[in-house]
Amino acid sequence: MKGTVLIGQSGGPTAVINASAAGVIDRVRTVSPDTPILGMNFAIEGFMEEKTIDLSALNAVELARLKETPGSALGSCRYKLKDEDLGLIVEKLKKLDIRYIFLAGGNDTMDTIHRISAYAAQTGFELFGVGIPKTVDNDLFGTDHTPGYGSAGRYTALSVLQAGQLARDMQRVDRFVIHQTVGREAGWLAASSALAKRNEGDAPHLIYLPERPITAERLLADVRETVDRYGFCSIVCGEGVLWEDGSPVSAGTGTDKFANTEFGAMGGGSAALSLHGLIRKATGYRGEFQITESLPMCADDRVGPSDREEAFRCGEEAVNLAVAGVNGVMVSMQRAAGPDYRIEYGPVPLHDVAVRAKPMPDEYISSSGNNVTEAFLNYARPLIGDMPQYQRLF
Repeated sequence: MKGTVLIGQSGGPTAVINASAAGVIDRVRTVSPDTPILGMNFAIEGFMEEKTIDLSALNAVELARLKETPGSALGSCRYKLKDEDLGLIVEKLKKLDIRYIFLAGGNDTMDTIHRISAYAAQTGFELFGVGIPKTVDNDLFGTDHTPGYGSAGRYTALSVLQAGQLARDMQRVDRFVIHQTVGREAGWLAASSALAKRNEGDAPHLIYLPERPITAERLLADVRETVDRYGFCSIVCGEGVLWEDGSPVSAGTGTDKFANTEFGAMGGGSAALSLHGLIRKATGYRGEFQITESLPMCADDRVGPSDREEAFRCGEEAVNLAVAGVNGVMVSMQRAAGPDYRIEYGPVPLHDVAVRAKPMPDEYISSSGNNVTEAFLNYARPLIGDMPQYQRLF
């Protein structure tokens, strides 16, 4: 490898994003031991301020520890790249003799590296840019799933399982409980809660996804029917779930720097709180809600069975692609054919990935629109892993 390697992490973190950085570092040291490696401190925003971290200095113990560390160790940002930034960025890349750039992130991050790579090519600067998939939302095109999703899904499933135990035991006090997950446009994370369910009456009973708009009448009918049947109702909703008229259930109106709708406190409302108020007012039931926000993004104690190693491998594969002279792609993960779970790695063009969000396919969503199918459970089980079994006394 010639020149310097640059690594960045953008957007929301995951429990395993640092494993991808460790994979890049480890693979660069293997194929080109003398190549300098820098990290963007606070992603592209920090890089434009010339904030970098010397990653070449990490020893073997520190690198192994980085692989196990949750959060974004390099520091992240949510910065909307402007056209006028591109010239400045390329000048700073030239100044540091950076010839390889690896960014781990989601849709907007892939747009960032796509634009930087394209601009460098247009100006005659040789730069190899490769994206590394990352998002707990699991909504990136071109890949079976994203590193980080399995761990966030496991966090969600375990939380709903354990909260469901509590709700069942406390049904004479609280008739319903609502658990809200992140996911602006796609319901992959909310859907993962279905792995908590072993028996018909177990939580979750109802799962509402951004892909399927709802009505207040249908919601209330679902809740009443569930309480009548099981004595309590466990509900999971994605933060971006919509009413039938297209308005957000959260009633939030805030947007981020990418013009994405903000949910939770930043957006001025939340789906869980809106649904809680609606159900309480219409039924008189007392209920609870949980809004985890960023907790599933940093829960090292609930990492999915293959998530960390796949994240590490994505970092390694990004280097392999760049060394082979491949530019303007993201590492893609695809399931190999056969009964056993196995992932094969390859490239997907960044222009096929950037900015767009991948919704859950119709075959993963129940015909009622308030749950998932067996096809989704088969998809998610290898990523999320087995759930504990608890003893029931009634």
